[in-house]
Amino acid sequence: MELKEGNIRLRPFRLEDKERLVELGNNKNISDNLTDGFPHPYTLDAAIKFIDESLKNDPIRRFAIEEDGVYVGNIGLHPSDDIYRFNAEIGYFIGEPYWNRGIATKAINIMCKYGFEVMKLKRIHAGVFAYNPTSRHVLEKCGFEFEGTFKKGLFKKDEFHDEFRYALVNNDSV
Repeated sequence: MELKEGNIRLRPFRLEDKERLVELGNNKNISDNLTDGFPHPYTLDAAIKFIDESLKNDPIRRFAIEEDGVYVGNIGLHPSDDIYRFNAEIGYFIGEPYWNRGIATKAINIMCKYGFEVMKLKRIHAGVFAYNPTSRHVLEKCGFEFEGTFKKGLFKKDEFHDEFRYALVNNDSV
């Protein structure tokens, strides 16, 4: 399966991505919109650990996003287990110099196709911080439907925030 749409390609991480991951990820505007598992400042040790963990997954669940052959961000599917085993949460970020170019939309479309076809998922969901309307818009462009609000469901930047929940269901599977 080719993980590509136009000039956007998803590929497995390589250890040599570590410096570029630090360059893109060591940005408060990025970390403010991700879970605390993505620290700020973002260090070389964090990048190496992330890449090592990513390379252990089979099938691959985390990918580097490339635009015209340049590594510009990350995307991944985080599967659930037990009765939720056909569900996964999607997470992604695009380096700030590459914002507003349609990269996230293409990467999410590619990743969802991969999740449904290769990982045999039924449902892919995402949580969006209320203060991040751009991410909401991207998910909606990709066909995700708004499912509800987790009032004061997350704690970030030293305060409680609402989280908007979205999902995309594969009605052609299982």
